[in-house]
Amino acid sequence: MGNPKGEERRRRVLLLCGDYMEDYEAMVPFQALQAFGVSVDAVSPGKKAGDICATAITIQVESIDQANSESRGHNFTLNATFDEIEFDEYDGLVIPGGRSPEHLAMNASVVELVRKFSDSRKPIAAICHGQLVLAAAGAVKGRKCTAVSTMKPGLVAAGAHWVEPDTLSVCVADDNLITGVTYYGNPEFIGLFLKALGGNICASERRVLIIIGNYAEDYEVTVPYQTLKVLGCHVDVVCPKKKAGDTCPTAIRDLEGGQTYSEIRGHNFVLTADFESIDASSYDALVLPGGKAPEFLALKEDVIVLVKQFMEARKPIASICHGLEILVAAGVLQGKKCTGYPGIKARVVSSGGTFVEADPIDRCVTDGNLVTAAAWHGQPELISQLMTLLDIQVSF
Repeated sequence: MGNPKGEERRRRVLLLCGDYMEDYEAMVPFQALQAFGVSVDAVSPGKKAGDICATAITIQVESIDQANSESRGHNFTLNATFDEIEFDEYDGLVIPGGRSPEHLAMNASVVELVRKFSDSRKPIAAICHGQLVLAAAGAVKGRKCTAVSTMKPGLVAAGAHWVEPDTLSVCVADDNLITGVTYYGNPEFIGLFLKALGGNICASERRVLIIIGNYAEDYEVTVPYQTLKVLGCHVDVVCPKKKAGDTCPTAIRDLEGGQTYSEIRGHNFVLTADFESIDASSYDALVLPGGKAPEFLALKEDVIVLVKQFMEARKPIASICHGLEILVAAGVLQGKKCTGYPGIKARVVSSGGTFVEADPIDRCVTDGNLVTAAAWHGQPELISQLMTLLDIQVSF
């Protein structure tokens, strides 16, 4: 992924997880870095590869000095075992926020690991409350850093040079140390970490359109949106009959062993542009997230017209999970191979497409200008393939 060149060594980073870490602050870096060709091992003390960490959704208020609300997020599956970590194998460390850092900061093995990264001057990126772990490891003494405002007293006491944030998206880089306030700053936060790893983004600006509706899948909106912004793309997210600044509630869908996925309420996504002002000719690519929204978007004639314009111009189209419902309604799958949620297979076949089974669940299929993923689990590969179609490269 990420268009690796030649025999260059693949970068490898550690994502330090815990129960009720913030959902976006874990998954967006996890999938974005993989899309860029970085290997990411997600670990948590006391847990093994394949175990689950519960995540938390924090709904931030407009003021940076007011408390946020919290609800249950996705289940995050770890892909490595904490007790098997070999420090020398890693090039960098990411620490998400949420409530998990309070407990991670009390774990002696975690503190010692973070101290090793700090002493070796390897890149460390911590966001929101993740800086608690840095403070416990003595990694902020004499260093400029920021965080959510409630972290100020503790960080100052630990010897940090506090940088007061004026928005929720502020990030600060001090040599190998990158700190951020909240997930709103993920694009800059991840970009600074990528740069610290030696990454270089090679592309001219691209313009990407994402069409969503109420209860689009949470990860399937925000991961592509923020990851493409890391790459310097201009990304507009729109919804029929809504304007820039309006919100769409998202849905969290998880596979938890039942016959189908579970679903709960997610974040409120703030739209970036007016749907009525969209001109397909001004964009280079289209992304169609899944969730509950596509079955209603498929009934919108103005959405169908836009999709047909992208396909007729052979511009890249990326569809995730139920996003295929819109493509079926637009009649653009004739002769195309694609994948998505298994329940859509019959509709894809009846519309003249070839459905590639969604097994494994992170399957991704590219056919010409069309890139499709079975579910959000396949987004690293989907974004990597979309990067290829847009001629965007990340090199090290």
